[in-house]
Amino acid sequence: MATLESVRHSVVTSHSNFLTVRNGMDSGDLSPSDEEIEFGCTCPPCLRQERLTQSSVSWSKIRKVVHWSPFIQSYKKKYPWVQIAGHQGSFKAGENGTILKKYCEKEETALQVLMTDVLRPYIPEYKGVVTKDADKFVRMQDLLEDFDNPSVMDCKMGTRTYLEEELKKAKEKTKLRPDLFQKMISIDMSAPTDVEAEQKAITKPRYMQWREHVSSSATLGFRIEGIKKGEGHSNKKYYKIRERSEVSDCFNSFIDSHLGIRDKYVKKLTIIKATLETSQFFRSHEVIGSSLLFVHDKSGRAEVWMIDFGKTTPLPGGQKNNHRDPWREGVNLEDGYLFGLDNMIEVWKDLEPTPGPIS
Repeated sequence: MATLESVRHSVVTSHSNFLTVRNGMDSGDLSPSDEEIEFGCTCPPCLRQERLTQSSVSWSKIRKVVHWSPFIQSYKKKYPWVQIAGHQGSFKAGENGTILKKYCEKEETALQVLMTDVLRPYIPEYKGVVTKDADKFVRMQDLLEDFDNPSVMDCKMGTRTYLEEELKKAKEKTKLRPDLFQKMISIDMSAPTDVEAEQKAITKPRYMQWREHVSSSATLGFRIEGIKKGEGHSNKKYYKIRERSEVSDCFNSFIDSHLGIRDKYVKKLTIIKATLETSQFFRSHEVIGSSLLFVHDKSGRAEVWMIDFGKTTPLPGGQKNNHRDPWREGVNLEDGYLFGLDNMIEVWKDLEPTPGPIS
């Protein structure tokens, strides 16, 4: 276990490797048809999930959706493992090893402040705003080139992935949505109430709140968004991975039961947690829809970065979040980020993999 002094030392002396990834997404509309990802995972929950899904949802409807990787256009050739089929135009290849992400004022503001915060070593390096093809983009550094055919996992942090203001707006314009009903039943046929089943429609607020409880977001404070292992290209879904044992199986599969990689991730997460608890930025912001990105390769190198700040919002009136208290609508703006990180570290620590090569 790292001592407080060693953690502080690591925070101060951490290398300046930064990675740019993923577009922020409207969690209110998440579904298999919005965030399906092509990855290779063979953990038991995913194998069970695949068998269930194959019988209820056609792959042709699912393949069109991949949110989480920014590598498109020329990056497809550089990184052939990336499968991009949806939200094209959100990212473009930059110059001199950079990535361009579609401009978001909230994200740019957050990145600017984070470049001077203690969290700086764990954030994508911000390189300004550029205009390309009449569109504005945030330019960030790409460091995947430091890895050899990496395995990548994206975990969305917090007990909710929508802002309270988004829920409020959705409630103000409540209408029945047949499309959201279809998304709900594609995940769980038993989820709609009798009335909803008769109407064949649900409201967006209903969907937004239900969605968090389908995955481990509500119970563990984080959920797995996607996993890509080396050159794997299998279609896998993680939106119904909810139980701790299922998450543990996915983590174990991700690292191929490699004890050394597990220990590196535990150490890095412990350092990030200690840094978050001292960060002025973190305590004064509502951090919604942000993820932790895990990357390792066959060399044994492993890194973790904080990504996606499109919904990160300053707290009003000098409020402070401890990021562990439960969210109470209209009372506080807690996001559960540290609640999730606490649980995530424990899941990693409790893994019992056997040493072996990374496939």
